[in-house]
Amino acid sequence: MSSAFAESARHEAGNAGATNTQPVDVDVDVVVVGAGIAGLVAATRSAKAGLSCALLERHDRVGGRLFTHRSAAGSFDLGATWFWPGEPRVAALVGEHQIPTHDHHLTGDAMYHAPGGVQRIDGNPIDVVSARFSRGAALLAERLAAHLDDAISLRTTVHDIDHAGSELIAGHTHGSLRARHIVLALPPSLAVNTIEFRPPLPADLRELAAATPVWMGNVIKVVAVYREPFWRQAGLSGAAISHVGPLREIHDISGVDFDPAALFGFVPLGPELPPPTEDEVVQQLIEIFGPEAAHPIEVLIKDWRPDARAGALAAAAGTPMGTYGHRLYQEPAGRGRIHWASTETAPASPGHIEGAIAAAERAVEAIIFDRVPTEQPRSQQGDQ
Repeated sequence: MSSAFAESARHEAGNAGATNTQPVDVDVDVVVVGAGIAGLVAATRSAKAGLSCALLERHDRVGGRLFTHRSAAGSFDLGATWFWPGEPRVAALVGEHQIPTHDHHLTGDAMYHAPGGVQRIDGNPIDVVSARFSRGAALLAERLAAHLDDAISLRTTVHDIDHAGSELIAGHTHGSLRARHIVLALPPSLAVNTIEFRPPLPADLRELAAATPVWMGNVIKVVAVYREPFWRQAGLSGAAISHVGPLREIHDISGVDFDPAALFGFVPLGPELPPPTEDEVVQQLIEIFGPEAAHPIEVLIKDWRPDARAGALAAAAGTPMGTYGHRLYQEPAGRGRIHWASTETAPASPGHIEGAIAAAERAVEAIIFDRVPTEQPRSQQGDQ
């Protein structure tokens, strides 16, 4: 465990940040579960507010669905890939942490791939104006994490949360932590299927969380890297829609000035279907873009289904996303102390990085509000 946990245990209940409730003996003010972008933002905002915080992540890296594959060919996002105009939160973080970005490529014709053959479409009705992370989305997560010092503990799985008493107790891989608040910065269905809550959460909340699909929980992302963007030389944008598969939606994901050159696609699959093989991917790209697609430098295949398998595949396999941003996620559970902060819980921009940031900010605002003193400081009381 991180030494920060021991240091954060020196919290003084009578300081200027006293809570509305009776002071309790805790290790940290806030435990954040999950070090994706939502968890990193929640931990960062908590620290800026003067709250002691522990960020627990079951994987061996930060970023969650901000996942960048780095190789000699370049950096390629296999999770979150874009952000869009009108998303001020992610734009502000990008500016604050000096994350290089570039405009997504739009120029050229699109392709339509149907069982009867391939059709070229004038213009590009598939792509929209957006921005991409020039060195990968994971860089944003890594720069946020760099400011959290020892507050992050990787390879640490939270398996139970006891909220029966005046303190919250989060049991995890290496022991337990006592906190005033817990932020669940992971998909709701993963939370209720992998964490035991004592006492159980209300039935309507449990049922909602279990039915909320994990964003990208049933998707495979594929990147094919080439020596040059040959499709652009043919006047193509690199965008395509296919009803043949395995790739159903394809985009140009090349870097700045076409370096590296790459095509990127989504493979939506059910829980039991195997991922596509490299040969299947390349054969489809040949059918759509021609023989020059036959020789990629590298083909990357990221299956996100195992990350959701702990409890969300049933929800992810076709459940409508109308549960996203549900009103029950907007209020904390556990007597106001257990907060929802994943992108699936955001009323606006759910599934986007923007939504994850907004959900994290909502959670921390509720925690800060809880800590506003209801009484004047003693020094002021004595002057009256």
